[in-house]
Amino acid sequence: MTASVFLVTLLGLITLGLPIAFALMFAGVALMLLTGQFDAQTVVQNAVSGADNFVLMAVPFFILAGEFMNAGGLSRRIVDMAGAFVGHLRGGLGYVAIFAGILLASLSGSAVADTAALAAILVPMMRQAGYDPARACGLMAAGGIIAPVIPPSIGFLIFGVVANVSITRLFLAGIVPGILMGAVLIVAWWIVARRQQVAVAPRVPWGQRLRLLGRGGWALMLPVIIIGGLRFGIFTPTESAVVAAAYALFVGLVVYRELDGHKIYECLLATARTTSVVLLLAALAMVASYMITITDISGQVGGWLQGLSDHPLALISAMMIVVFFAGMVLDFIPIVLIFTPVFLPIAQAADIDPVYFGVIFIMNCSIGMITPPVGVVLNVISSVGKVTMDEAVRGILPFLLALVVLLILLILFPALVTVPAQWWR
Repeated sequence: MTASVFLVTLLGLITLGLPIAFALMFAGVALMLLTGQFDAQTVVQNAVSGADNFVLMAVPFFILAGEFMNAGGLSRRIVDMAGAFVGHLRGGLGYVAIFAGILLASLSGSAVADTAALAAILVPMMRQAGYDPARACGLMAAGGIIAPVIPPSIGFLIFGVVANVSITRLFLAGIVPGILMGAVLIVAWWIVARRQQVAVAPRVPWGQRLRLLGRGGWALMLPVIIIGGLRFGIFTPTESAVVAAAYALFVGLVVYRELDGHKIYECLLATARTTSVVLLLAALAMVASYMITITDISGQVGGWLQGLSDHPLALISAMMIVVFFAGMVLDFIPIVLIFTPVFLPIAQAADIDPVYFGVIFIMNCSIGMITPPVGVVLNVISSVGKVTMDEAVRGILPFLLALVVLLILLILFPALVTVPAQWWR
C-alpha cells in the first residue's frame, strides 16, 4: 500500500509539472500522512541532513573544474590532440569525438558539460566535412555520457552518499567500464562511417603530433593526479575535487592564459546555478528516502521480486529494466535518488556486490540521458548542434543500441566490472 501511494504521488506530481525535487519531498510527506507520522520538523531535519554531507562538497568543485576546463582551453586542446592522432582515419572526426569524450570524461564528470564542449567544437567541423549532422550529433551525445562512469563522476558521488558505499571504490571500478563504453562506440561508428562519403583528412606529421601532445599534456595530467591520488590514498574523493578545480584554474590562468576575471566570474556563476539544483534535489530527496526506510518500501518491492531472490542474474536484470524505462521520463540524479534506497538493499540481500551494482546502475542512468523523450543530453545536443529533436533521436539510435548491448554484457558477465576493479586495490 505505501509503495503504491509513494509512486502514485510522485508520478502524479511530476506529470502535473511540479519540479522533481519538490515532488520527492511531497511524496515523502504523503507517506507521513498515510502512516500518521507527519511532523514538519522531521521534514526540515531530513532536508537539512540531506544537504549537510561533507562528501557532497565535491559536487560543486567537480562542476567548477569542468567549467574552468572548458573556459580555460583544456577541452579544445584535448580535441586537437585526439585529432592529430586519429583524425586521418576514414570517419576520423568521429573517432576524435570518441577519444576526446573519454579524455574529457576523466576531467569533468559532467555529461552535459562534456557534450556541450564536444558539440561546440566538432559538430561544425563534421558538418563542413560532409558528415550527416544527425549522426554527428548522436555520436557527440553518446560520447558525452561516458562522463558519469569514468572518474571523477558526480553520479558515483551521489550514489555513494545515498548508498553509503565507498566512493573511491566506485571511482576505480568505473574506469574499465567507461573505457568499454568508448570501445563499443568506436565499433558502432566504424559501421556507421562506412556508409558516409566524406573527405579524409591528411595525416598529421609526427612532429606536429608531439607538439600538440605537449600542449595538451597539462590537461592530461589532471586524470593522472586524481586517479593516482585516490589509488594511493593521498586524498579523499572530496579533496580530489578541490585539487581538480585548483589545477584547472591554474592551467587555464597561468599556463594557457585563456582565463580572465570575467570568465572566472561566469564559471563561478554557472557552477552556483548547477550546484543549487543538485543539492536541492539531494536535500529534498532525503525526506522521501527517510520515509522509504521507515515504511519498508524496499521490503515491499523485495516481496514483489521474491521469486527472483534466488536468481541474482534475473533479479538485477529486472531492476535494470525498470531503471532503463525510468530513464525515458526522469533525469539522471532523480533516478539515482529515487531507486538507490529501494533497489540496493534488495541487491545486497541477494549477495550482489554493491560496487558492481553501483557501476551498472550509474551506467544505466547515463544511458537514460540519451533516451527520448526526456533525455537531457539529447536536448543539449539538439541546441548546441543546431538539429531538431527528431534528428537527434534518429542520430543517436545506433550508438544507443551499442551502449545497451554493453550494459547487457556487463549484467551477464559481472567479472568485466569486478575483476578489473581488483587491479586498483
